[in-house]
Amino acid sequence: MNTTGRTTSAPFRSMPNPHAMATRLAAPSRPDRIDDPVVRGLQWARTGVGLVATVWLVMAYPITEGREQFVLGKLEDLLFAGVIMFTTAFLAVTAFICAARSPLTGVYARRLRGPLLTVGAILLSFGACWFMVACLKGDVVSTADIGYHGILVGLLVMLLFLIGGLACLVGLLLGVPLTLLLVVYGVNSSFRVGDVHELLPPLLSPLLVWSPFGLAMLDDPEVAAPPLVLYTFLLGGPLSVTALSVWEIRRLRRLYGVTLRSALGR
Repeated sequence: MNTTGRTTSAPFRSMPNPHAMATRLAAPSRPDRIDDPVVRGLQWARTGVGLVATVWLVMAYPITEGREQFVLGKLEDLLFAGVIMFTTAFLAVTAFICAARSPLTGVYARRLRGPLLTVGAILLSFGACWFMVACLKGDVVSTADIGYHGILVGLLVMLLFLIGGLACLVGLLLGVPLTLLLVVYGVNSSFRVGDVHELLPPLLSPLLVWSPFGLAMLDDPEVAAPPLVLYTFLLGGPLSVTALSVWEIRRLRRLYGVTLRSALGR
């Protein structure tokens, strides 16, 4: 019985607590890491505003292509943007670690576990979704690959395919939102490069958001919106992230005495 006097069944006690999971994700990765709740709150608020603005733009103006082509195009853009972001973050973090003086070089290298786990989780979720889609389409295995081995075996194979298809469908319905949440979390936290040093997220964030902006400028507009609305939307994200990054760097220096020179041990 809990403190309110009501009993809680075992299945509900064993279910994961979303609030607890979010708290663990937002918790500092090491005891000495600077965790500014004001900066963190503004980052998530900016992300929420960007998502709301994206939904509003798509709902308010007609899509120039079909909805299926629009979704596939967005997933393709997300994949390319993820590759560019990961490459940029990898090169920047490598340069940062190499520029640091000993013994900070080894200290920062040992802190790469969080960023690597974040990237690995995103890649694993993408791979799982791709595998389930391939299974549903019959690209992995189909009834033609098994052949005919009698009525009983055929019925058993059909039952296994039915159960496997339902499992893949349920997994895909759960995996797609989880993948999107992981991507949003990864981009919002700059792939957790703050685990290496607090200055890396504000230094990398502008690079990570201006790269997709460049891709968007090369493609034709996907929404038939007026130019003023379209370019305001496209520029809003990079400009807001850049302004927030500059403010965060100044806040780290003013309140916590963190500078790039001190971070490199110079």
